[in-house]
Order: sequence, then structure tokens, then C-alpha cells
Amino acid sequence: MANNTSIIGDLKHPKNDHQIIIVQILVIIFLWINMLLIVTFLKTKSFHTSARYLLFALMLLSDSFLLVLSDILLLLTALRVPMPVWLCIIVFFVVLLYNMVTPITLAAMTLERYVAICMPLRHAELCSTRSTVHCILIIHGISSVPSIAILSVFFASASTNVYKQNMVCSVEIFILYPWHNHLRSTISQFFFFIMCIIIIFSYYKIMKVAKAASGENKKSTLRGLTTVILHAFQLLLCLIQLWSPFIEAAALQIDLRLYAVVRYCNYVIFVLASRCLSPLIYGLRDETFFLALKRFYRS
Repeated sequence: MANNTSIIGDLKHPKNDHQIIIVQILVIIFLWINMLLIVTFLKTKSFHTSARYLLFALMLLSDSFLLVLSDILLLLTALRVPMPVWLCIIVFFVVLLYNMVTPITLAAMTLERYVAICMPLRHAELCSTRSTVHCILIIHGISSVPSIAILSVFFASASTNVYKQNMVCSVEIFILYPWHNHLRSTISQFFFFIMCIIIIFSYYKIMKVAKAASGENKKSTLRGLTTVILHAFQLLLCLIQLWSPFIEAAALQIDLRLYAVVRYCNYVIFVLASRCLSPLIYGLRDETFFLALKRFYRS
């Protein structure tokens, strides 16, 4: 059973052409929306010095890249096009890396809101442009941990002949033993646990400030609290795919056709839709970003 920590193989062996066509339409729509938000960010110079919008742009770029790469892999898998295993290893590393960047960025954005509301006097210092760039590098470093761990055990277990072969690139080729799958699942659940703690901690601290605030401060704090809740919802959509293997395993025990349907729905809802609709909601909800988006649309 493959863990959905990776996008590779999440929609393996689609049986119907109409499923492929639906995915292509969704990818085009979602990429267009993401590109609209990215261009709005690039055209608004004030966003380039804000930690909040820099992290938002990172999430948009990461999701767009993941949409394109996962769609290419889907088509290659559907057409049964093989590639060298060494190339699949590189692709696997990149896809798993950017699959983790979004939830970790959401956690960082939540902490930024916590600093802005609970530590306003230190916000300019802790969330400066320089600090945000360092934060982006740290996000990529942390996001690479699952890839490094999974590939390390693969390198230790696979024979040298494997790297000379051509295979259809899928997460299944990295599962040589059952414990490899258990390791990947353990890493995923650990990240899920840590990010849930960050969300709960930030929500609790902001709630305390909201109760003590009054007037305009209270209104601003409540907006921050709503933002944290939205981040929690976005994070849930991104991380729920970590639990998908358990649902898929249960469906596989019932019927193979049901399993294929469940896997397809997981890909469309929790990989494609969650990586576009949530950023769109966040962008529209943010008053400053929404006004910039309106100006760009009118021009």
C-alpha cells in the first residue's frame, strides 16, 4: 500500500480517459488562478517586504510547481512511459519536497500571525525581509527531511542493478520492504503532529489576547484569530492526504473498482483542489491583497 505522502503514484493506472481529461481541465483552471495571484503579488511592490505575503507567494509557487509536475507524472504513468530509475529518484525527491513545503509554510504563516498579535513590538524585527528569506530556506531544509529519510533507506536496501533499469515512475518502486512504508507513514504523522501543535498553540495565545483586547485592537485580534482558523483548515486539507492510505486500504479490501474511485477522488480533492482553492480563499479574504487583485484585474 503506497502512502500518499508522495504525489507520485497517487493516481496510478487511471482506467478511464474521461478521468484524465477532467484532471487536465482542473489543472488548467487551478494553474490559471494561481498564476493570477502570483502576478498580483509580483506587481505589488509593497508585498515584497512583508513576511506574510512573501510566505503566501512561496505557497503559491510551490503549489503551482507541484500541480505541473504531478500532472506530468500522471500522464506518463497513464501512458506507461518508463524512465530511468535514477531520474525517477530525482523527480521523487523534488515532488516530495514541494509536497511538504505548503503545510510547513502554513505553519510558518500561523507563527507570523502569532508574533504580529501577541508580540507586536518585536514583529518588525522577527518578521523582517531578511528573516523571512532565512525562514524560506529553513522551510525547504525541513521539507527535505522526509525525502532524505525515504531515499536513504531505499539506497541502503536496493541493489546497484536497480539504478540501471527503466520503470514507470511511481512511489511503489521505492517500497522494497513493508517497513519502508511504515517509516514513511511515521514521518508523515510526526509532521502532522508538530504542525497541529503549532496551530493549537497559536490559536490559544491569540485567543488570550483577544479576550484582553478592546475596541480596534479587539477587532484586529479577532481577524488574526480567524486567519489562524483558516490556516488550520488549509493545513487540514493539505495533510488529510496523509490519512488517505488507510481509507484506500479499507476500500481495497472491499472492491478493486471502489479502490480506484477512492484514489481518484483523493487526488482530485486533496491534491488538486486543496492546493488551489484554499490560497484563493485566503487571497480574497485578505483586504489588501483583494484590492491589489481588483486593480490588476481592471487593468
